[in-house]
Amino acid sequence: MYARRLAALLGLAALPLLTVADMRHEYLTTRDRRALASGIVYDGQIASSYDHVIIGGGLAGLVLASRLSEDSNTTVLVLESGDTGDLVRSQIDVPGEAYYSSLLGTTYDWQYMTVPQPNVGNRALSWPRGRLLGGCTAVNGLYMVRPSALEFNVWAQLQSGAAGADDWAWGSMFAAMKKSENFTAPSAEVQQAGAIEYNVQSHGSSGPLHTSFPGFIVPAVGNWTETLDWIGVNPSADPDGGQGWGAFIATSSINPDNLTRSYSRSAYIDNLPPRPNLAILPNATVTRLILAQNGSSVRATQVEYAAYDGAPKLTVGVNKEAILAGGAVGSPHVLMHSGIGPQSILQPLGISTYVNLPGVGQNLQDHLSGEVVFSTTAETAAQLHGSEGANGTSAFMSFINSAIAYPNITDLLGDYATTYQSDLLNNLTWAAANLVPSTDPTIIAGYKAIYQSQANTILPSQVGQVELLFGLTGTSFGTNTFSVQAALQHPYSRGQLYINSSNPFDHPVIDPGYLTHPADIILMREGLKLARTIGQTYPLNGIVTGELSPGNSTVSTDAEWDAWIPGVVGTEYHPSCSCSMLPLSEGGVVDPQLRVYGTSNVRVVDSSVFPVEFAAHLMAPTYGLAEQAATMIRQFWNEGYVPTNGTTTASAGFPSQTGSGSSNSSGTGGAKSAALPTVEGKSAGLLAGVVALAVLLAL
Repeated sequence: MYARRLAALLGLAALPLLTVADMRHEYLTTRDRRALASGIVYDGQIASSYDHVIIGGGLAGLVLASRLSEDSNTTVLVLESGDTGDLVRSQIDVPGEAYYSSLLGTTYDWQYMTVPQPNVGNRALSWPRGRLLGGCTAVNGLYMVRPSALEFNVWAQLQSGAAGADDWAWGSMFAAMKKSENFTAPSAEVQQAGAIEYNVQSHGSSGPLHTSFPGFIVPAVGNWTETLDWIGVNPSADPDGGQGWGAFIATSSINPDNLTRSYSRSAYIDNLPPRPNLAILPNATVTRLILAQNGSSVRATQVEYAAYDGAPKLTVGVNKEAILAGGAVGSPHVLMHSGIGPQSILQPLGISTYVNLPGVGQNLQDHLSGEVVFSTTAETAAQLHGSEGANGTSAFMSFINSAIAYPNITDLLGDYATTYQSDLLNNLTWAAANLVPSTDPTIIAGYKAIYQSQANTILPSQVGQVELLFGLTGTSFGTNTFSVQAALQHPYSRGQLYINSSNPFDHPVIDPGYLTHPADIILMREGLKLARTIGQTYPLNGIVTGELSPGNSTVSTDAEWDAWIPGVVGTEYHPSCSCSMLPLSEGGVVDPQLRVYGTSNVRVVDSSVFPVEFAAHLMAPTYGLAEQAATMIRQFWNEGYVPTNGTTTASAGFPSQTGSGSSNSSGTGGAKSAALPTVEGKSAGLLAGVVALAVLLAL
């Protein structure tokens, strides 16, 4: 314990302790040398300013860091609030540990909570978010499920013809998602056992992110697509090619070479060659952007950060851009503390309003999920894990839940679908007047635009309205059980996120507004009914011995379902849309170039910019978003030229703006280096710290 404290004082908390004998042979482990080479800063020493300062080292932040630093004359800094994840790398790397030894609820999780939700049993619900390098990609369930082409096209259409809108349509995003991907087909044995179908032409083959399938399949998975077929939800032979509906076994972010998790750090950072123009600083919570008036807009000149609440606040200069990549919670949180957001929220807190932007934190959406639980005679992954435990093979521990289905509105409602759509449209005025948390007319206009796109375009299409998941990794009822989860994909309810404290270390207020629209309650109910039907349908019913929750005798009528649902549903971990890309007149926060309205050099690049929720998990589209954003930013600063062969080039674009060097805004704390430290310099500093630690431990 004392050694750990000493290590922390020396800035080495993220590193394993080394003995003197270790140092005689090899003073840094292979992993630590790799981290140093790829830019992770362990000693806290960074330069006074950088061209691009990225706030958040999660999915999008590390993609941007990797891509932007390909230009050797462009300097890039990532500030990540969480730790490196080095000490829990085994939990991260083993896919199955996402279920059996999760990092959720630990210090590697932000542990956000919603406010009590009146329509969900007045419960405050957990909203986990990854807080370490890699963000949620280091702790999630590994699903690589893409939205359908129609959903991306609706996103583009919602931009009302603004320049760059087509960058977010299917054609562009399909290419960007493939660019991120290195797909490997399943083994013949796994493919047959799981009845897996795929189209290799819909996948990328040379991107950094490995996608594949587990090395082991629980036999029950082989029943999934056939069972769905019997109830009219057809199997999909190409779920990643723009038609993401029907039933299938999803691709996962798994490296098939060693059956480990492939996530934004391992894919985009760990294998980089030495780049002295890239620095990634963990344990650095961004507290605000420091802004200055720049003509009719404002400009970020510095980024302020601190190691923890109460620690000295430091600043780093921004030469070109500040890029927010903090996710659906983090990005609006930082914007508001910086003075960009609804003036009605900021002014009472004493925060100067640089840009009165009502849309920041509004249009908040999430996938709400429930489950039906069955007892079974078949082997489940949870049962096998209980018998094999830590001795389980890497193939077995690569098994994750990946059987999925997206039934459309007709699958769910049958002939009632037309009436449901008509009722939705007839209630638009009521919904806009009563369900939008903000009274700002631009926010209400944006809600109406999205509502109409959902009801008129997405709803009557084949796009899924509910997601069904086959859960074989255990339930609260024991290992000899499985679940079929149902999650609402296109909610008509809306929430908001805002700050109620001037302390940036205080969590924001999160109010998803779950089930405030009656249409959402109907689809949630019908999705769970379909989940029950799956357990009663051949061939899956052959392994079912009973329904444990909610139980046929307990819940059967619509009224009984509606009374049961509020007490059991929770997040599917897909919050988005809180910094929506929409016209300013419709409550938008960013334009199609991802620039924050009213600013000249602030962008947001993460899932908060989606204006609509997708019938998909958000990892795949966010990788596409980040790739697209990196290309866009490089083109802007390199006057349209981006190398296509992956080699580094000198930046031919706008000159860096200087004069915004680093300072310590609290007047205390150590000085920073005046230039980018070299990789060798970091290694030498780290070695000195390790030697000092060894001496102290010997006393």
